[in-house]
Amino acid sequence: MNLRRRQRPAAEVQTSAMNDIMFFLMLFFLIASTVTNPNVIKLLLPRSDSGQSVSKKTVTIAVTKDLEYFMDKKPVKLEEIQPRLMGYKQLAQELTIVLYVDRTVAIQDVVQIMDIANKMGVKLVLATEPK
Repeated sequence: MNLRRRQRPAAEVQTSAMNDIMFFLMLFFLIASTVTNPNVIKLLLPRSDSGQSVSKKTVTIAVTKDLEYFMDKKPVKLEEIQPRLMGYKQLAQELTIVLYVDRTVAIQDVVQIMDIANKMGVKLVLATEPK
C-alpha cells in the first residue's frame, strides 16, 4: 500500500496574453475618447410649426505680418472688409468674426478690424494658440 501523497503539479495561469489585450483595450478607449465630444448634451427638443431657424455664420479674417488681409482665405484690402461683412450679415442673423493675427502685427492694425466689428454690431473673437 502506497501511503505517500501524490504531488500534483502547481496550476499556473499564463497572463502574458492578458497584458497585450489590456494594452490594446486601453489604446482603443484613449483614441475613442478623443473622437467623442464630451460637451454635447443630447436633447429631444419639442417640435413647432411656427419656429424660426437661427442662422449663425462664422467669418475668418487673417492678418499676416506683412499686413495682408484675408477673409475666408481670400485676399482682401482693408477697405473691402466692411462691405463684405455687410453682405455676410444680411445672409445670417448672428455673425461672428474669428480674427487670426500674427503676433508681430501692431495693435493699431488689430483695433481697426475691431472697430469695424463694433460699428456693425458683430461679435469678434481673437484666435490664440495654447501655450
